Order: sequence, then structure tokens, then C-alpha cells
Amino acid sequence: MTISSLLFIGFMAACICFVVLCILLRTGWAFDLALDIPNHRSLHVKPVPRVGGWGVLPAALVIIAIEAPLMRWIALGALVLGAVSQIDDRRGLSAKTRFAAHLIVAACAVMFSANGIGWWLAALAVVALVWLINLYNFMDGSNGLAGGMTVFGFATYAIAAMSSAPQLAVASVAIAGAGVGFLVLNFHPARIFLGDAGSIPLGFLAGALGFWGWQHDAWPLWFPALAFAPFIADATATLLRRVARGEKIWEAHRQHYYQRLVQLGATHVSVALLYYGLMLCGSLVALLALRMPTLVQWLMVAGWYLLLAGAGIRIDSRWRAYERAHGAPSSN
Repeated sequence: MTISSLLFIGFMAACICFVVLCILLRTGWAFDLALDIPNHRSLHVKPVPRVGGWGVLPAALVIIAIEAPLMRWIALGALVLGAVSQIDDRRGLSAKTRFAAHLIVAACAVMFSANGIGWWLAALAVVALVWLINLYNFMDGSNGLAGGMTVFGFATYAIAAMSSAPQLAVASVAIAGAGVGFLVLNFHPARIFLGDAGSIPLGFLAGALGFWGWQHDAWPLWFPALAFAPFIADATATLLRRVARGEKIWEAHRQHYYQRLVQLGATHVSVALLYYGLMLCGSLVALLALRMPTLVQWLMVAGWYLLLAGAGIRIDSRWRAYERAHGAPSSN
């Protein structure tokens, strides 16, 4: 698989996604399919269509079905989750129903991709995959953020898999390219949001392709965790903080680090660019670590997550100072 062919596939995916979303906006169908009405927990002030998944999924999944047949079952899982999420966007589904769909699709993806691992490791993989499905959705709350993670994370997958797993590289670059097409319309001021029908399948694809790559020797176990580190670190730290306070973790909130930065006065553009910098650095660290001895690889992973933890601690400190200055009770 050559770089030029991968770039062409990514370009085609970007064009398809962009054209589909432009048609939805021009015809007004986007506003009928799913509309995000701002509330007290939102970071936006005007209603915005949340149908980015209607462009990202067709663009990526059609290319995967044609050019990467080994990944068709994973693409089918993403399609199922997209359909369930669209129903949820339109009519609403219970948390139990959504979780059951996530669990079933994640379990099927692990069974499809597993290559001689024990049942306990497979069970852990299912749990991790369900978490990735949901954290991607949690992190889709600021203009350009989830689209940027899609571009950087899956492009990192594509580069790493070019020589060892060409079909995995094709699937990854198709998703990254679709992310570019979406990002053109999502970067501030956003004309369209990703929505659950986009973020849920993308989280699944990040985990399912990452697991497939590990099981088929495209990269080590730690690689997906580094390629998507900014999202994983932010969402996981926020979840643990909310669990420690006894809060209902399934309820909407504004406690993610990217949300706090916006509330502290940063613009959507500056927050997106900050995260892009973290995404790019994490991708470079991940690709560089692949060339290192195993012990050094794990030390680099630990070092990068420690740096992200340091950034989180600094934001927490600023947030506590902000709450004290405004007379609000401090919450970590």
C-alpha cells in the first residue's frame, strides 16, 4: 500500500462526506433528522443539526466494504451502532437499551478479531471497547474536537499499518478522510455537529480497529491508547472524578477539561488547537515508540500520560481558583 493510494482514498472519503453533509444542510433535511437544542449544560447558544454521522459513516463504511473486506464485520458493527444512535437521537432510547446494543456489538467485534487470547482478556477487551464507544460521545461537545481526534487518531493508525496490514490502513485512512470532510463544517463556527450517530460508531471503530491491529500484529497493545490519548485521558479522569463524588455518570455535565477551558474563557478555536497539538504530539510519540525496545515503549506511554495528567492538574487548579473567585463551591 503506497502513500499516494492512501492519500487518494482519504481524499475521496473527505469529498463524499462533505458533499453528503452539504446536501443535508442545503435541503434542510439536517434540521429534520436531528437538532441539538442548547440547554444550561451546552457550550453553544443556537440550535445546530447533529447529523455529522450521516456523512462520516457512509463515506468511510462504503470504502471499507469495497477496499478492505477483512474489516467488513467491523464496519457492519459501526453501521448497527449508527442506526441505534440515530433512533436515540430522534425518539430517545433508555440507557439500558443503548448499553445493551453497545455491549453486544463490542462482544461481536472482539469475537471476530480475537486471535487465541484467554476469555478473561477478551472480557477486558469488551469492557474497554464499550468505554471507548461512550467516551468518544462524551468528548463530542466542542467545535472541532471530535472531528480533529478522528483525523489525527485514525491517520496514526493508517501510518502504522501501511506495511504490515494494508487493509487496516485503508479502513483507517477512509475514516480519517471522512473526518476531514466533517471537520470543514464543524470547525468554529460549527454548522453541524457529529451527533450520537457519528460519535458512537467512531468510538467503536477506534477500539475495534485498535484491537484488530493488536491481535494481528500491526502494533502492540499500548498503541491505540496512545493514538487516542487526549480523549481517553480527559474522559477517564472526568469519569473517575464523578464516580468519587457519587454523581450519576450517565447524566449530561460540563466537567470535562475541554468544557472547563471554555468556561474559563478560552474560545472553541483555542481549545481545539490545544487539543490538536496534544493529538499530534501523541501520534508522533506513538509512531516513534514503535521503533523502540519494548521497555522503552511502555516508558514512553507512561511518560506521555503523566504529561497529560500534569496538564489536567493545572486546569483543575485554575478551575478551583475560578470557583473561589466567583463564590461557587469548589469541585475537583
